Amino acid sequence: MLSFAQDKRDTAANNGGIKNNNIFKLVMNAVSRGQADTVVKAIKSQEQFLPYQGKGIRNIYVRRFGFEKVFTDTSRRLITFGAALLNDMHRESRDWVIRNHLFIKEGTPLDAYKVADNERYLRSLSFIQDARIELYEIPGKPDSIDIVVITKDLFSINGEIDGASNTNFKVGASESNFLGWAQTIGGTALFDVTRFPSFGYQLLYAKNGIGNSFANATASYTTINSDLASGAPDETAWTLRINRPLVSEFMHFAGGITVGKNESFNTYGQADSLFYKYSYTTFDVWGGYALDANRYSYKNPIRNRKFLSFRYFQNKFADIPYQVGENYNFKFNDRQAFLGQLTFFKQDFLKTNYIYGFGTTEDVPHGYNLSITSGWYKQVTLNRFYTGVEVNRYIATTESDFFQYFIRAGGFFYRNQLQDASILTGASIFSRLFFIGDLKLRQYANFSYTRLFNDLGLDYLTIDNVFGLRYFSSDSTLGQQRISLHEETFVFMKYKLLGFKFAPFVFADATFLTPPGQNFYKSDAYYGIGGGVRTRNENLVFGTMELRFVYFPRNVPLNNSFKILTTVNLLFKYNATYVRPPDIVQLNNDPGNSVYSVY
Repeated sequence: MLSFAQDKRDTAANNGGIKNNNIFKLVMNAVSRGQADTVVKAIKSQEQFLPYQGKGIRNIYVRRFGFEKVFTDTSRRLITFGAALLNDMHRESRDWVIRNHLFIKEGTPLDAYKVADNERYLRSLSFIQDARIELYEIPGKPDSIDIVVITKDLFSINGEIDGASNTNFKVGASESNFLGWAQTIGGTALFDVTRFPSFGYQLLYAKNGIGNSFANATASYTTINSDLASGAPDETAWTLRINRPLVSEFMHFAGGITVGKNESFNTYGQADSLFYKYSYTTFDVWGGYALDANRYSYKNPIRNRKFLSFRYFQNKFADIPYQVGENYNFKFNDRQAFLGQLTFFKQDFLKTNYIYGFGTTEDVPHGYNLSITSGWYKQVTLNRFYTGVEVNRYIATTESDFFQYFIRAGGFFYRNQLQDASILTGASIFSRLFFIGDLKLRQYANFSYTRLFNDLGLDYLTIDNVFGLRYFSSDSTLGQQRISLHEETFVFMKYKLLGFKFAPFVFADATFLTPPGQNFYKSDAYYGIGGGVRTRNENLVFGTMELRFVYFPRNVPLNNSFKILTTVNLLFKYNATYVRPPDIVQLNNDPGNSVYSVY
């Protein structure tokens, strides 16, 4: 049996089961002291499988861990009341569900890179906490091996309560692996006496991995969607989506289709001058093909990939806010486009932990990704040709420091003139882990520079987004040039409470924004400092919970200088995307989640 390398400095010396002999000890362990775990040094995902390259795969077996088992030390069993309760309440993923997410096959030669990629893909599923693929030699058959796929589910029942009071509350519940069939059902209800009607709701159904197609489907209907103007929950929307991502570099096809309708209603009784009334429909379809996937074999492992894709989308407004009229406003304009994209990539993954998670295995990319996008883009009556490029470079050092460098640039051509040209570039780093006693410390830093040239139809740069000042809520600050710096230091603690681990953090952010028509010396400076604590139980499907304190030394209209923020269901994850649908460069958001961690 194979297992990946481990740094034993934080591994429990006790290799047996962990039991408590009386209720007092059980409670003390549950509320005060977490068990020692294992820090995984970053290693190449395929490394453990390479000695078995080319051997025939005889049988593939599926095995599942309960909540009492941990992958970092499989000899231990956490025999606690909480683990037993989760096991009793949870319906495990069915064998056929796991097999539907395998692209390694019985009766084929083993490819170390493909096995590693399949293991990573299993870990990326929303209902899986962790996964391993283990190889077993067969006595008397040196040319064959058996494979055991081991998965550990997340506890998939999730709930939320927000703003609970006698006049306003929001509650929601979902099951992300209903019946163990990799399907999600969920609902949210909002009650607000300042709203008419005072009750609103959202319903959702999603299916992950339809058959063995690796396609996902989602259907949702809501009366409490955030609107495009103020973000208030006064939009009614329905959406149908089918998507087949490029889940592995060994796949050939990827694509998807989305249809939907959105309409705002003045449920909060705003004055006509303040309420933006609109309705629009969406149709979006894309597809692509890996040009050289057929050339690859385990005997000829060509790792550089080329992927060609096309996309057509249309956002058509039946009602346009009178405040916008015929003016260019990217949120409220009719838009239609046909775009093509050629992506070059070579992307492997390293297995490690304690980056975003609290000890579970995390997959960090290393390699490169370059995409060139061109096509026709129409905004209201403005027909223009667009060209853009995006480059990402991922680097990991031998000491497990992780770097990303990125550049995005694009522009529209109209009557021999370059319009709405832009560049967004920067870098980020996750430092190696530092150990201070039982504490594990890691640092994160990010720098980005954004510039908009000859603007006409695109929105100005703002700082109330991931490329600006985190948790800054005013959208009245606009500019053509932006420089942002982020730094955060976070500490993973050994102690836990009822399975929840904790990570205190401190941070400092700074953004310099140059107003339209001004030079850099006229830039306005904005700052944010603070700290807080994050917590998560890695067995549960809902994301990280965070309590954050933020102080903005500069007072800006519509933005409080001091904020106390509580956020639930934060999802932290390092980008692991090979290709995305063709699009223009986005300057005020990060839809591909390729730079920042929260989505």
